[in-house]
Amino acid sequence: MSTDTRNIYRERIYAGYVSARHQSLAPRTIDGLGPRLPYFRRIIARHFPEERNAAILELGCGHGALLYALQQAGYRNARGVDGSHEQVVAAAALGIGGVSEGDVVATLHATPDASLDVVVAFDLIEHFTKDEMILLVDEVRRVLKPGGRWIIHAPNAEGPFGGRMRHGDFTHELALTRTSVDQLLRASGFSQVACFEDRPVPHGLKSLIRAILWAGIRAGLLSYMAVETGAFDRKAVFSQNLLAVAVK
Repeated sequence: MSTDTRNIYRERIYAGYVSARHQSLAPRTIDGLGPRLPYFRRIIARHFPEERNAAILELGCGHGALLYALQQAGYRNARGVDGSHEQVVAAAALGIGGVSEGDVVATLHATPDASLDVVVAFDLIEHFTKDEMILLVDEVRRVLKPGGRWIIHAPNAEGPFGGRMRHGDFTHELALTRTSVDQLLRASGFSQVACFEDRPVPHGLKSLIRAILWAGIRAGLLSYMAVETGAFDRKAVFSQNLLAVAVK
């Protein structure tokens, strides 16, 4: 075991990252991915290149849920890496290809300059300290082609329940907001940064009701902020997580 005390907790938690929970992180069958697919399909349609041969690397891909959605959408050059052995085994059990075990930073180091169209970090960057994050950001920017995109999903500290996601995993180091994400990425050389809410995606009656209720809740939160601050900020992000898309 490493003598670096910063990594002791990581080694323990990541060793049982799938199984050491009251409910397994990975589904038993591919059908268990169903509830997440409408959201992934919306992200793919809105934020991924139309070119199905685009070079895509997902860092911290877990058991491959997003990769599966990308493969279903016809992307032929998408791969992922995850440091959890259990997650990689779970991906293999689900029949999801393109998932390999490895350190995400080492994987970036081994990736040539300007060779990727998209880098994905879905529920990953919150596991890094601020100093580690700077190194990660620089490596991601290096491996992206000009105009390439970094797609990030992370806990949103601006949301009323942001702390639930920030502290819901013992290995989380931080949460971000649309302003702190913008600050970090623009200071690191990205030319464009946009942030989006995790709004419910209507794909049936239940999800349609959720989307309608979310619109009402969002209006109430905007009104609350307007009362407190005197400003009506329509770009506020209130969901527990946020999605950020940065362009090199």
